[in-house]
This record gives sequence, C-alpha cells and structure tokens, in this order.
Amino acid sequence: MWTLSGFADEISADLGAQCRHLAQLGISQVEFRSAWETNVLDLDDDQLRHVAGTLSAHGLRTSSVGSPIGKIGILDDFEEHLHRFDRALQVAGLLGAPVIRIFSFFLPDGDDPAIHRDEVLRRMTALCERANGHDVLLVHENEKNIYGDTPQRCLDVVESVGSPLLKLTWDAANFVQCGVRPYTDGYAMLRPHLEYIQIKDALRSTGAVRPAGEGDGEIRQTIRALRADGFDGVFSLEPHLAFAGTIGGFTGVEMFTVAHRAFTRLLDEEAIPYR
Repeated sequence: MWTLSGFADEISADLGAQCRHLAQLGISQVEFRSAWETNVLDLDDDQLRHVAGTLSAHGLRTSSVGSPIGKIGILDDFEEHLHRFDRALQVAGLLGAPVIRIFSFFLPDGDDPAIHRDEVLRRMTALCERANGHDVLLVHENEKNIYGDTPQRCLDVVESVGSPLLKLTWDAANFVQCGVRPYTDGYAMLRPHLEYIQIKDALRSTGAVRPAGEGDGEIRQTIRALRADGFDGVFSLEPHLAFAGTIGGFTGVEMFTVAHRAFTRLLDEEAIPYR
C-alpha cells in the first residue's frame, strides 16, 4: 500500500493549520520543510520538539526532512554548508525522519556541467560520509539548474558516489521543465535507485506547474510502472500551484486539496491502494 505525504508548508505557514488540513485529507505523513516562515534547519531544538509534539497529536509522522542541502552554488563555500548538513542530521533525529532530501548544487549559467562533475561528486561523497552512523537515507532530487537535473546526470551522481546511503527521489515536473520526458527518457534508467516520489506535474510548452495528470510528466505511465515493479514507498505532494521558488513553493488550502484529489483520482482509476 502506497503512503501519501506532502509539503505541508504549501498549505499555510502556521504549523497547526498545516497539520489540520493534512489530517482532513487523510494524509498520515509530512515532508517537513518549514513552519512559521522559518526553514526546518533554522528552527531551534525547542521549536522542533514542539513540531514533533504537534505532528504526533494530529497522528502525523515525518516522511522526510525537506532540506535545502545542496541548493547552493558549486562555487560557494562548502565547509560552511557541511555544518548546515550536520544540523539536518540532528533535525532528522529529532523528528524521527528516515530520509533527508538533498540536491547536487547549482551550476553557473552557461557552464558545461562536465566542468564541475568532480567537485559535485566530491561534495556528494562528503555528505554521504557525514551521514554514516545516522539512521537516515539521503535522497537526491532532480532540480532545474543543478548538476543532477537530467536522468543521465542523476544516474551519474548515485552510481559514481556508490554509497548505500544515497538514493534518488523522482520529480516529474522538474524533469519536464528541463526538457525531459520523465517516464520515456528516465524511468528504466533510474528505477533501481528510486526511493521516494515527489508529486507535481508541468506543461512542456511553458514549464507551468500543474496538478498530477494535467501536464506532460507522464505520471500515469510512471505509477503504472511503479506498481508493476512492486514499489512500496512514499509519494509526497509538492503542488507549487500558487508560487514556485528556488527554496520552496506555496499552494494554499484550496489548491492543495485540488492537487490531492488529482493524484488520488489517478490512483483510484488505476486501482492502487494508498493511505
């Protein structure tokens, strides 16, 4: 049975409102990125304990820390960023999150990604080494303008680093915005490394983000293939229907409900059970 989660900060900046709406939708997990307009890595321990208690009171578990690790330039200072990753590891422990989302660093406009490959792999390897001894997986998300924005370079990252702690998360909309046909161009290549699925769609012609099944993200084909393959993981709603930025997005209560209905309609039509 597939598990639904979501970026609740797309509902509201208020933690209570986030939790109440997820519970109303029957979603049992949250990918925690921010509350009170503060990134999860910038919340102090007391605030995080309050978060953990509030989630528990609403019957919610943390599926992932939706961290911004790796969302700096490849030329930016990495040692300082490593210390921020240490905080992500602490946060995962405090929230009981089994997964931390990471990225593979923004590249300068116009640069050939191959120029920066060695440094990307060095940094990704360092993150995996830092995570040793922690009960957590790192999942790399494909994102526009980072090294791992295409299926080929996502595969390069995960296979070249070669750590059992590094897996992939799949974002169909981000692939579409990079000119990729997600299922057609990437599924077979990346399926052995897929651990986590982000749910949003996009139009190939404009890049505009759409609810699942209303764009060119080949989401129906992808969920059919995942079911056939026996995938039993988390599907996290990240609708970005009102605003999409470098660090996050916003959707609002009404459109988050629309996004949830769009995806669960696909699951119902394919007779895929979920919780």
